[in-house]
Amino acid sequence: SNTWFSSEAVINFCSRTSSRTVRLVFNAVFAISAAFWVKEIAKEVYLSSPAVSARISRLEKEGILKGFHAQVNYEAFGYGIKAFINLSVEPYQKKEFYPFIQSIPNVLECNCVTGDYSMLIEVAYQSTVELDHFINELQQFGHTKTLIVFSTSMEHRDISFE
Repeated sequence: SNTWFSSEAVINFCSRTSSRTVRLVFNAVFAISAAFWVKEIAKEVYLSSPAVSARISRLEKEGILKGFHAQVNYEAFGYGIKAFINLSVEPYQKKEFYPFIQSIPNVLECNCVTGDYSMLIEVAYQSTVELDHFINELQQFGHTKTLIVFSTSMEHRDISFE
């Protein structure tokens, strides 16, 4: 099972188990991939690579493009436990909660949602023991409900703008 990561997220996510060399390889892969895709896009739209780079930079500055991503198999790093955690957080706790959740490298995504819970958190862990420890930490902010993923029938995808 794969998921989408930014290069920074991959480095943070793998930092506890990966060597410095692995992190350097990741950085190089992301840099080469970006350069490769600029050349490919340039061929497709009949522009020069610098012209495509300039347009991409403008789209990034305008907030239309958030970045480039590589698809990484986090299970290859031993993170085979994927879960979604619902969490009730009171509005006054958000100032403390947001920095906490951003500091946890196993958190893949955290969304503020409507319904019975206020947060939906996607995580990946190497073991249920580690997941349980994290859930215990989360409960300082409120009640949790955890769903452990058995399998994924469809991976993350982007909207097609055809």
